[in-house]
Amino acid sequence: MSTVTTSPSPLSSLQLKARIAGGLYLFTVLTAALGEGYLHGRLAYAVGLIAVAGMVVVTILVYMILRPVDKNLIFLATTINLVSCLFEAGRFSPQGVDIAVVMTGFFCLIIAIVLLRATFLPRLLALAMAIAGLGWLSFMSPSLASRLSPWNLACGLIGEAAFFLWLLLKGIDTQRWQQQNDAR
Repeated sequence: MSTVTTSPSPLSSLQLKARIAGGLYLFTVLTAALGEGYLHGRLAYAVGLIAVAGMVVVTILVYMILRPVDKNLIFLATTINLVSCLFEAGRFSPQGVDIAVVMTGFFCLIIAIVLLRATFLPRLLALAMAIAGLGWLSFMSPSLASRLSPWNLACGLIGEAAFFLWLLLKGIDTQRWQQQNDAR
């Protein structure tokens, strides 16, 4: 009796990566909210670092998923978000400006451009990410962020959540992903 083992196809692996990115994003947001809202001191910082580590993985997965669309733009977005994670880990906020949040705004705007060009995800997600980016960019000015609060935060969270919930629940159209990847 022989047993045939099959390895998962690269496309099913990609679908799994999309779903992991979506789920890990939600875990990261909830972990960050827990650390910011309910914990203090070293425990809050440790939970924040867990959230940052999760976002690093999410960023790398998003790079892998969106690379066939425009490798240069997605590399720029990935670099910006990874630097954002470094700033978040270091809690770097000169003159009250949360640099990590502002950089996340640029990340979201670049992802929105990439999503407009993607054939394997709904283009409506580009609008959601653009709204998220604008919400996060309002934190460039502490007075503006304060005046727009809580709407800027809601725009950022809801816009990003739309993209990542889609990845978690629907994934990507792997056939169209392959076509776009082959066309590069």
